[in-house]
Amino acid sequence: MKLYTRSQLIKSSLTGAAFGIAIALISVVAISLSHKKSDSLENIAAEEKNEITSSQTTENENTVAVNSAQNSAAETARPQIIEEKAIPVAKTYDSPYTQDEQQNISVYEKCNEAVVNITTQVMGINWFLEPVVQEGGSGSGSIIDKRGYVVTNVHVISNASKINISLYDGTSYEGTVIGKDVESDIAVIKFNPPDNVTLKTIDFGDSNNLKVGQKVIAIGNPFALERTMTTGIISGLGRPIQESTNVIIRNMIQTDAAINPGNSGGPLLDTNGKMVGINTMIISNSGSSAGVGFAVPVSTARRVVDDLIKYRKVNRGVLKIAPVQMTASIARYAGLSISTGILVSEVERGSSTEKSGILGGTEQVQYGSRFNPTTIYLGGDIITGIDNITVRTYADYTSALESKRPGDTVTVTVYRNGEYKKLRVTLDGKDSSNTNSNAASSTL
Repeated sequence: MKLYTRSQLIKSSLTGAAFGIAIALISVVAISLSHKKSDSLENIAAEEKNEITSSQTTENENTVAVNSAQNSAAETARPQIIEEKAIPVAKTYDSPYTQDEQQNISVYEKCNEAVVNITTQVMGINWFLEPVVQEGGSGSGSIIDKRGYVVTNVHVISNASKINISLYDGTSYEGTVIGKDVESDIAVIKFNPPDNVTLKTIDFGDSNNLKVGQKVIAIGNPFALERTMTTGIISGLGRPIQESTNVIIRNMIQTDAAINPGNSGGPLLDTNGKMVGINTMIISNSGSSAGVGFAVPVSTARRVVDDLIKYRKVNRGVLKIAPVQMTASIARYAGLSISTGILVSEVERGSSTEKSGILGGTEQVQYGSRFNPTTIYLGGDIITGIDNITVRTYADYTSALESKRPGDTVTVTVYRNGEYKKLRVTLDGKDSSNTNSNAASSTL
């Protein structure tokens, strides 16, 4: 064991104490320096944050200033509007149908009960040459009066010995013919409903202001499928359509609404459910709808129907002549340079036609077949035009006078002695003694 003196012990204690104090001072200095560094970093971070915030604020202020300047410039450039009224918007209701569908449904519900199915019976001959009743044609019609008046086409009831009119509820009535007008293919028939039955009717609309592209709706009985509705547009207006050899119907409405056999006589409607035409025919190679259907305008139907109900005939202005269709054989025989137009064979004495200066023929000839000849007179005027309508055939001649009334004055162009002359002619009334019912059309 090693022994230390007192002085050594004191020296050793002082050295240890000094070493401890030095370590403590070093620790205090280190801790102080660490706190100062942390404070410095926090200050730097705060200063950087303040700089960023200040920069964003300045940028926002600049943006606001730029936007304000742009808005001011736009306000200066924009035209001054005193007042801008809001456009009224129709209220919409929850409905499973589109507006177009709802329109179709509304028209159908309003009009379908006024559309009737017309079937006919005709007299035929059986194998034993006995007369028998046979099924005829079928078509459609529109009830236009609560007393039971129905408008349809002439060809729907042509040659009918019996007419049957079926209503929407399945009831049937026998119809009678009130009047027929071949020139417009319009007929009026009537049935007698019971006193306790109130009929639905279809009102006449206006066909004078129709536009190509306007929506139209057809209701009829195609292929015996009762009250079928089709829709389309007006494809053309003012169409002259030749329905038969001696009939041209002018100002027809062309539509792409499907019109099939059985639709004839039914109504062509506008979107208000008013009748604007009477469906009459289609042009098709197959006989089915080919997108080209035609309807007699209601402006014609209204005039014709009124006359048929009042007089059972159309009170139409006529020329009191015996017309003959010009042909090449007549032109050769008479030595004429034209082969079309209407030859005036005779003029009724004392008529307005005679007083207007139209001349009849003087040379009597036999015209037609050997076994059924007709006497005509050559040398008279040849009518080639009435007003602004060129007359080449008898169908042209009748259609040119279709809308005229007795007492109306027309300009008639005639070919006389190698020259064309225009005459102002006052039309006569049509009566049973009139010779204007047919035109000879055979060859010499």
